[in-house]
Amino acid sequence: MSVVVRPLALSDLADLLAVQLACYGEGFVESGGVFARRLASLANCSLVLEQGGTVCAYLAAYRSVRGKVTPLHGDFEAVAQPDTLYLHDMAVLPARAGQGLARALLQPLWAQAASQGLLHSALVSVQGSQVYWERHGYVLQPLADVAQRERLASYGEGAVYMARNL
Repeated sequence: MSVVVRPLALSDLADLLAVQLACYGEGFVESGGVFARRLASLANCSLVLEQGGTVCAYLAAYRSVRGKVTPLHGDFEAVAQPDTLYLHDMAVLPARAGQGLARALLQPLWAQAASQGLLHSALVSVQGSQVYWERHGYVLQPLADVAQRERLASYGEGAVYMARNL
């Protein structure tokens, strides 16, 4: 089955929300309005993956700075001098898990970020995904800034901030 990775578009929002709900349940579902605002951000670099013409995965990401956390339901805030690719959210339909689709989203985005001069990638690990991200080279990063720790807390207990070099 053919796999197409392309920029996430407004026309993908209904499919994105369906993938998100299938993966996370209602506790972590972010609204179409939030995603629409993110897509309008100059810092946005989100991707969607289609397999056989069906959207079955997405990676919501943007250019940011290391140590800055986007809170759950928060907007992608553009910064003057980004140095970090922030991975806000990645989801693959459970029926398509184990097919390498997440890597098909991650690899081109990491390469693009490095070619744009970004030095790091960062994310908030939730729902026990820390070991998964460690396999991709991410390590725990303490947050010194109180405001950023408060943003991290919006994800609930067990959420951790992680980063890796590109």
